[in-house]
Amino acid sequence: MAQLVVALDVPSAGQAERLVDELYELDVLFKVGLEALYGYGDRIFAHMQARDVRHFIDAKLHDIPRTAGAAARQLVRPGTHIINVHAIGGNDMMRAVVDGAAGRADELGITAPHVFAVTVLTSIGGEDLNELGFRGGLGENSMRLSALARDAGCSGVICSAHEVRDLKRYFGEDFLTLTPGIRPTGTVHGDQKRVTTPAEAVAAGADYLVVGRPITEASEPLAAAKAILEEMR
Repeated sequence: MAQLVVALDVPSAGQAERLVDELYELDVLFKVGLEALYGYGDRIFAHMQARDVRHFIDAKLHDIPRTAGAAARQLVRPGTHIINVHAIGGNDMMRAVVDGAAGRADELGITAPHVFAVTVLTSIGGEDLNELGFRGGLGENSMRLSALARDAGCSGVICSAHEVRDLKRYFGEDFLTLTPGIRPTGTVHGDQKRVTTPAEAVAAGADYLVVGRPITEASEPLAAAKAILEEMR
C-alpha cells in the first residue's frame, strides 16, 4: 500500500507543529525539507518525536563521500524513516551515506532508515536537460541514475511518477520509489513540471507520494489529506 508523505514546507515552526498535530493520527509521514531543516530543525524533530511519527529528512546530500557520510550520521534519529542523496554524487558518495546512516542507527538501537537517491528533480523538464549538460531524455537519465543508486545500496529513488512503471519493471518491486510532484485533480502545478494525480501515481506503482501545498495551504488540511488518502485507495 502506497504511503502519503506530507511536506512540512512552511516558514515557521509553529505552522509545522500545527500540521503535525492535526495530521499525525492519519499515520502519514512528514517531510522535513531544507526550509524546515535550516530554519527550525531541532524544534520540529523534538515535536515529531513527542508525537511518535515517522519522518523523511529531505536534505538531498551531495558532497564528497566523507562529508556526505558524516552528515548522514548526524541526520539519523528516532523516527527517521527516509533520508536522501543526489544520485549524481556518484557511487562512493551514496555508499558512504548508506553506511553512515546504518552505522548511526545501529548505535542508537533503531531501524536503519531507507536511503533514496534523487534522479531528476520533478521541477526539471525535458527541455532543461541540454542546458544542464545531460545527454538523452528524462527516462534514460532516470534509469541510469537509478542503476547507480541500486548498485550503491540505496533502497530506491526519488523520481517522477511518470518513470515509476519502467523502473519497477527493470529493477523489481522491492526497489522503492518516492514521487514528488503529486497534485490532486483541479489543483495548480506551481513550480512542478512533471506532475501526476495521487491515483495515477499509485496505479504506476509508487511506494511513497509526497504532497505539500495542496495540504499545507488548504483551508482545512485534515480534510485535504483525507481526500488524497481516499484517492490513493
